[in-house]
Amino acid sequence: MTPIRATVNCDMGEGYSLYKMGDDEALMKTIHLANVACGFHASDFSIMNETVRLAKANDVLVGAHPSLPDRQGFGRREMAMEPDELASCFIYQVGALTGFLVAHGLTLNHIKPHGAVYGMTARDPALARAAVGVAKTFGVPFMGLAGTCHQSAAEELGVRFIAEWFADLDYSPEGRLIITKKHDPVPLSVVKDRVTRLLEEQQITTTSGHLPLAPGVSEVSICCHSDTPGAVEIAKTVKALVDASNARLA
Repeated sequence: MTPIRATVNCDMGEGYSLYKMGDDEALMKTIHLANVACGFHASDFSIMNETVRLAKANDVLVGAHPSLPDRQGFGRREMAMEPDELASCFIYQVGALTGFLVAHGLTLNHIKPHGAVYGMTARDPALARAAVGVAKTFGVPFMGLAGTCHQSAAEELGVRFIAEWFADLDYSPEGRLIITKKHDPVPLSVVKDRVTRLLEEQQITTTSGHLPLAPGVSEVSICCHSDTPGAVEIAKTVKALVDASNARLA
């Protein structure tokens, strides 16, 4: 089987004021795409500005990482929200990040929802259309879970879809991403096995075995979270595997 082309992405800029979350400076050297927090689950104007500066210095493409308005719960708690309200919530956040991108001479690369709303939009067609519609408004791709409402809404609205897979999170036996408020450590050997199986066999590792990657996916972006213990080493490991795999496709 031919290896699948891939990139590495990471959720970045997730501190607030004097509080830091993850080693953004080190992580920025190990990824291709940065999903930058937009203020509702983490970040503020100073952190957004610094994160965009770091991305530019390391030639990393920047996407927006909008969330539910839940800083106390780090955006990892669900809340009831109507589709039009969610669209406005996302436009507000993406607009803020876009201002900093313009200031640094960069353009927005994509939009990827954060935490609980990532799962909500993957399950609910109306919420998915609202979120993907914001990507259409800004003229950028939407990053999300293949084989879910993310992909179907993108196809429906004519928005380019970036399939995402997670190196440091578990998947249920049915292939659903298990989103947790706090991320547990993951051994590098487990990460290597998961990534290799995905790239070479297009198989997703679940808690009970393996499942094939959703149909219609020819490229995938692999996420490494900045708040997972050992995040820098995980990202370095994943990027080395991805770069080696992509080189075989060149």
